[in-house]
Amino acid sequence: MDRRYPERPLVGVGAIILDGERLLLVRRGSPPYEGEWSLPGGLLEAGERLEDAVRREVLEETGLEVEVLSLAGVFERIVRDKEGKPEYHYVLLDYFCRVRGGSLRCGSDAAAAAWIPRHELASYSLTPGTREFLEQVLKART
Repeated sequence: MDRRYPERPLVGVGAIILDGERLLLVRRGSPPYEGEWSLPGGLLEAGERLEDAVRREVLEETGLEVEVLSLAGVFERIVRDKEGKPEYHYVLLDYFCRVRGGSLRCGSDAAAAAWIPRHELASYSLTPGTREFLEQVLKART
């Protein structure tokens, strides 16, 4: 199924990976929001379990192996074109994860991967809604 102008919403997964006061982010290497920072993640494949998709996507984008801990929240992203039609529509299930191995590197469709101090998030161009979503789920976690 084409990601642009899908017949129905696409299911994706993301990972919230903390290391003390740092958060792992990737800079998107493709549309939508190419060049902006977001959580590592991607689309669920047919027949793939959600947690397996999280581990696969994190490994592909960052080189890190993770343990999936718990569901952090559900995030919906609808990107409309100039005429107001849904050009992209994702339902994203984001999970708290812990690093278990590997070494950080940029891979797959990510343009960069980096540990970002939480107090510096405001200086990064995050994909729309990501900052608010992170604030919500991180506050609920403490």
